[in-house]
Amino acid sequence: MKKVLLSFAVMLVAGASFAQVKFGITAGPSFSSTTYKNPLVNNGNKKTSDMLTGLRAGVTVDLPLADEFFIQPSLLYVGKGGKQENALGADIKTRLHYLELPLNFMYKPEVGTGNLFIGLGPYFSYALGGKVGDNDIDFGSDNALQTKRMDAGANFQVGYELPMGLNFGLHTDLGLVNINGAGDDDNRVKNTSFGVSVGYKFGSMMRR
Repeated sequence: MKKVLLSFAVMLVAGASFAQVKFGITAGPSFSSTTYKNPLVNNGNKKTSDMLTGLRAGVTVDLPLADEFFIQPSLLYVGKGGKQENALGADIKTRLHYLELPLNFMYKPEVGTGNLFIGLGPYFSYALGGKVGDNDIDFGSDNALQTKRMDAGANFQVGYELPMGLNFGLHTDLGLVNINGAGDDDNRVKNTSFGVSVGYKFGSMMRR
């Protein structure tokens, strides 16, 4: 999965040199939680953890498709996780650090002096590391005590871009992959997050 993300990033940079594009940066807080099901917790019923605050930051590229329509791939660092009770009833924080690649289909109509933007699409993530409490997370897919490195899901964003390139947005990620290493119906963990962001677009590069 890591090789796929890196290869895709290289393709985006290469493709950008052949089209009129806008580059940007974005950053902001992300509020994440996990939805989990464990036979040892809450009688095996599905439960949502308390939220944790993390960082979401990285670079974006706007590739024009038609008037007001774009494809926007991004390469982001995203902190996710949640706080939940363990089998003994103690609160445990789980923090995961992801390299994330969202691929959004964007609509940017002119509204006032700037542009409203609305985006929807899939995301793919690769876990760089993480901790449960003070212990490093064991990544793998062999049993329920491990966590899968790969995550994927759907994301949505909406915001407003000013003429000088400054933009403000809201975003949400809905994890669709069970990241529990066991991968069965009795042991499920899925990521969910939302947040706000501030970004800046550096203008356009014309075809050479």
